[in-house]
Amino acid sequence: MSNNILVINCGSSSIKFAVIDPKREITSVSGLAERLGEEAAQVIVKQNGKKKNLPLPGGDHDQAIATILSHIEGLGLLQDIVAVGHRVVHGGENFSESIVLDEKRLSQLKEISHLAPLHNPVNLLGIETTTKHLPKLPQVAVFDTAFHQTMPQEAFLYAVPFEYYREYGVRRYGFHGTSYRYVSRKAAELIGKAPSECSFLAAHLGNGCSAAAIYEGKSVDTSMGLTPLEGLVMGTRSGDVDPGLHQYLASQLGVSLDEVMNILNKKSGLLGLSGISNDMRTLEDAMLAGDTKATLAIDTFCFKVARYLCGLAASLPYIDALIFTGGIGENGPIIRAKILDHMQVLGFKVDPELNDVQGDKQGRITTEDSTLALRVQTDEELMIAQDTLTLCS
Repeated sequence: MSNNILVINCGSSSIKFAVIDPKREITSVSGLAERLGEEAAQVIVKQNGKKKNLPLPGGDHDQAIATILSHIEGLGLLQDIVAVGHRVVHGGENFSESIVLDEKRLSQLKEISHLAPLHNPVNLLGIETTTKHLPKLPQVAVFDTAFHQTMPQEAFLYAVPFEYYREYGVRRYGFHGTSYRYVSRKAAELIGKAPSECSFLAAHLGNGCSAAAIYEGKSVDTSMGLTPLEGLVMGTRSGDVDPGLHQYLASQLGVSLDEVMNILNKKSGLLGLSGISNDMRTLEDAMLAGDTKATLAIDTFCFKVARYLCGLAASLPYIDALIFTGGIGENGPIIRAKILDHMQVLGFKVDPELNDVQGDKQGRITTEDSTLALRVQTDEELMIAQDTLTLCS
């Protein structure tokens, strides 16, 4: 009997997909539909180490999913898919675990779209479009916020009138939960302990960045808040700013609050500080070439990550390890070293040789006499596929 799961991660102009057997942890095919709505739209398919480009000029989400499914069918895999798992960014307080979707739950999801207006509506579009093409298959939602629903009130509440929390859901929710769930389990395995016995700091660093404190297999604190804008410096997001900045910028620039939010979400972070790029690889090249603004952007990024991780340590009784994951966390030895250099107060000492080769077999990038730091590759798609199969078996 087949265990294949189709995993869909739908964004505003892209769709990531994969066909995964979660029991054997094998990915048959994966890929990305990108630049949707543009003439350069295409579907990139990856299989057996090879790439294939399928042009889709002007193609929208519906056409992209139809193209993806047609290609999967051509590979003889479509008939073996037993369910579809979808990444959904925000589940609010209603959803603390993954769910099988039905009309009632879809309606509940639509009611909380305002909590993540840049993400949830397109996640729902992916669900509805896939359901249209595959109406007989169960559809499962896996939430970025679900893992953080174990945070205590003192960690998730804002110091605003309490009725705002009760009436409007104003609180910190946290994101990247699927990634944290995966890497914390993997890190526990790497150090030879059960997840329920572990105490981790973790940093998921990519274009979107966050940090978390994970104790006994559960999230107890994290950096992102009501929305993914709070916390660390990111590719184009500012992270933490004085709330008064919104009014100040609106006044000084003569723009609306919506435009201020657009600036903080899409024109800030690494891009805003450097004036060059939101891509850390580009900025590292510029820094090594002597660009002062690229250097400033990277130094600010690393300091803010370290400061947040040190703060999150207050939520833990001890530290088994600090986990680096995500595109930058997994592939950025310069960034990891800079962050750890700011964390000597917690006993971290980078091992330059191990760090440069992305860690030893355990993933260790620190010296023997250091508090342990690990590089752990995340696999959110596998986690989504595992949840989906469990719920649909």
